[in-house]
Amino acid sequence: MVASSYDAALARVLAHEGGYSNHPADPGGVTLEGVTQAVYDDYRRSKGLPREALLPSMRGKPAWIAARDAIYRARYWDVLRCDALPSGVDYAMFDYGVNSGVARAAKALQRLVGVDVDGAIGPLTLAALATHRPAALVAALCDERLAFLKSLKTWPVFGAGWSRRVADVRRVALAMTDATSPAVAPALATATMLTGVAAAAAQGIGNSFAVVLTVIAAAGFIGVCGWFAWRRSRQQEET
Repeated sequence: MVASSYDAALARVLAHEGGYSNHPADPGGVTLEGVTQAVYDDYRRSKGLPREALLPSMRGKPAWIAARDAIYRARYWDVLRCDALPSGVDYAMFDYGVNSGVARAAKALQRLVGVDVDGAIGPLTLAALATHRPAALVAALCDERLAFLKSLKTWPVFGAGWSRRVADVRRVALAMTDATSPAVAPALATATMLTGVAAAAAQGIGNSFAVVLTVIAAAGFIGVCGWFAWRRSRQQEET
């Protein structure tokens, strides 16, 4: 992703979360715009602030909006590395993490891309995304998420709303996914990195032609690999 889509994603999450809630069947207890009392308490402790009960009257007030947005950004969006995820996958992961926990969302993505499942999105997970189509990941994430929700004992109470939410996330996230293969962008990014390495190396050893030529050749090779990966994914889509 070139620019963060956090603000747009947060607006969609808030539309699903609604306002104040204290449903007896909800294990999260008191909740305001998707933020539970426990999460809010932890946030205020981290700021050296006293406990404050969540109330419906807080909604819309600048102090609450600032705290709410900071919580969503730091504890969900940033933890899931959403700014580093492909368009569409970022929103699907963000909403999944808010609804069912960031660790569960992260583990679901790691299983789908075939890396060690530890619940922490790191360099290996991000690198593995290059070999998967964003649209396929969005669909698989939503399928896994819905299956998990259906397994909960609270499904009879909240199932209808959860089904609508996951369906809406699927629709919006699929529309956001890039049309091109995800394999192209990493290849181009690596080629750009190698070009910078070549320039630095040339300065360090007196413009060595051999170093520059080697790195340029490697960058070209990566670009060609990315093109073939893109062609392969397109052929798979057409069959």
